[in-house]
Amino acid sequence: MCGLLVTTDARTDFGAFKKGLETLKDRGPDDERVEAVDGGIMGFMRLAIMGCDEKGMQPFHRKGNAAVCNGELYGFRQIKKELEIDGYTFQSDSDCELILPLYEKYGADLFVHLDSEFACVIYDAASDSWIAARDPIGIRPLFYGYTENDKICFGSTAASLMPIAKGIAPFPPGCYWKEGKFIAYTHIDQPAKTCRDDMDTIAREIHDRLIDGVCKRMDADAPVGYLLSGGLDSSLVCAIAQKHSSAPIRTFAIGMDKDAIDLKYAKETAAYIGSDHTEIIITQKDVIDVLPEVIRALGSWDITTIRASIGMYLLCRAIHQSTDIKVLFTGEISDELFGYKYTDYAPDSVSFQKEAEKRIRELYLYDVLRADRCISSNSMEGRVPFGDLAFCRYVMAIDPEKKMNHYHMGKYLLRHAFEKDALLPETILYRDKAAFSDAVGHSLSDDLKAEAEKRYSDAQFAEGRKKYLWHCPFTKESLMYRDIFEKYYPGMDRMILDYWMPNQDWKGCQVNDPSARYLANYGASAY
Repeated sequence: MCGLLVTTDARTDFGAFKKGLETLKDRGPDDERVEAVDGGIMGFMRLAIMGCDEKGMQPFHRKGNAAVCNGELYGFRQIKKELEIDGYTFQSDSDCELILPLYEKYGADLFVHLDSEFACVIYDAASDSWIAARDPIGIRPLFYGYTENDKICFGSTAASLMPIAKGIAPFPPGCYWKEGKFIAYTHIDQPAKTCRDDMDTIAREIHDRLIDGVCKRMDADAPVGYLLSGGLDSSLVCAIAQKHSSAPIRTFAIGMDKDAIDLKYAKETAAYIGSDHTEIIITQKDVIDVLPEVIRALGSWDITTIRASIGMYLLCRAIHQSTDIKVLFTGEISDELFGYKYTDYAPDSVSFQKEAEKRIRELYLYDVLRADRCISSNSMEGRVPFGDLAFCRYVMAIDPEKKMNHYHMGKYLLRHAFEKDALLPETILYRDKAAFSDAVGHSLSDDLKAEAEKRYSDAQFAEGRKKYLWHCPFTKESLMYRDIFEKYYPGMDRMILDYWMPNQDWKGCQVNDPSARYLANYGASAY
């Protein structure tokens, strides 16, 4: 992960700009650069992953144009060869150096051609104009706001923009901004047509595309690690990576000291695939102490996001403090594609598909936000194989009737796709899903609720929640999170659309807690 900050207002106070850029130090601890261009200022904080020497430092320049990009451009080596044939001479081994020659070749259409998770800003010298864009899912963060002179500016985080901008909001995924307008270049949540493949073909496509998504992400010039919860998704990612590695991969798991559900499953998976495995144990004190730090990093008040982030943040912090790892693989995005526990209650396939589309469309506010902030705040880069664009587009297009849980086992298509490989023991491949924060330990969310009970009497809760008109807190826990959020991001609560909750319109989903633990079908997931 790197951090970028760009203002299109040449009159932006330089001291304020530097202050904003410094907030991105965790995202990019390896190098820092600020450059004035004719139309504004570009700042970049680097975490060196590809082409790690100074030649890979940004902004990149060509023919007066300039670009900064926080991203990974997969397959860049082949594209680089093709551009070299066209006469382009590269100065570095960085994948992001491709942005400018691709922009010269395709203009704004370049974003359609990228197999990438990215956030970038380009200054076009010939037209004295700017263009900014974000990947289709929003895996890489980007925000925008406006200076006191009403000029747009862009930053990797909301906090980076706060010293120089007002009206800060998330940059919409799958869009680019040009000449004052946001233009959608793709809608990954909306399949062009429904895929009617038979089950054997579906299994083969899921299998091959996920393997490709993992393998292409293993290309890095810096040390790589893998988050392993012991659940299906992260276990599959780790098993695929291990099969395609010549040495044991490094896997990491976390759990509460009392009641960690996942640690035993992570250990079982690690032993089966032969990884170099590390466990991190956390306590109630760790959870409560780190809460403000997590909310500051997240820039979110959502209950599910915060609960699930605490274990992930503490695990990433431990990895950063004790290893040289700079890249971490995660298992995010599988749930949105294949279904949650609560989507078992979808009344029909049309409803199931609409829910999947909504979740993919809003991922950048919840699970993807969590993964990015927990990892990048600890100076590492997250890679998400389930977010591979070809994989996502295929799974989203599968006939939703086949994705519904008619098999007495959620995510059956994904499990079935990997049955023949024996990459995982059957106890893991067909293990029921556990909610992430609960899997770290049921006591984690219980401890947070207990902390909120200590902080607010019933009267204080009733009065305190009145301060918030945007999605008013509905529990003491949610009020605790909103109050902490407000300390770091005053008046900016509309950056998050809503609480992540099961679809309240579906029978069986009328719960007042977002955890799947409170659904009647949670069953064996709790053990």
